[in-house]
Amino acid sequence: MFILGINAFHGDSSACILKDGVLIVAAEEERFRRIKHWAGFPVESITFCLEEAGINLTQVDYVTVSRNTKANFFHKIFHAIRYKISIASILNRLNNLKRVSSIKKELSRAFNIPEKEINAKIYNIEHHRSHIASSFFASSFDKSAILSVDGFGDFTSTMFAFGENQRINVL
Repeated sequence: MFILGINAFHGDSSACILKDGVLIVAAEEERFRRIKHWAGFPVESITFCLEEAGINLTQVDYVTVSRNTKANFFHKIFHAIRYKISIASILNRLNNLKRVSSIKKELSRAFNIPEKEINAKIYNIEHHRSHIASSFFASSFDKSAILSVDGFGDFTSTMFAFGENQRINVL
């Protein structure tokens, strides 16, 4: 089973591939573009990861995206109203949210593959849950307290969870 993980349209865009639950390759887009904290669709990282894994996009079983456009949606709206975010900034964010929500379309366009040939199931995961999962599932611990403290991904800056027996419970 192959999982393609993507961080897109957010600072430090990147990609990784797991095979049967084991990380086999990861790359950050700035490595290829030479633009610090690049924040678009990480097509170069995805290409590199697929090549290193020796597979093509049609062989990927799951795609996970480290953003959930629905997470804290009303907080995002109230923030835009309260802080009088510019219309241009709002439109840019809405465009990015739309693109995050349609990753299969982005992959189809970037790799010139018809959408219907991309068989992978797509999952949008809340930003901090992505951090928590990547730290717990990559560790050797069967049981662990997990803390994610980060900028403000998906409008949350901190998340605490407990991991046990391949399951995570956000507290």
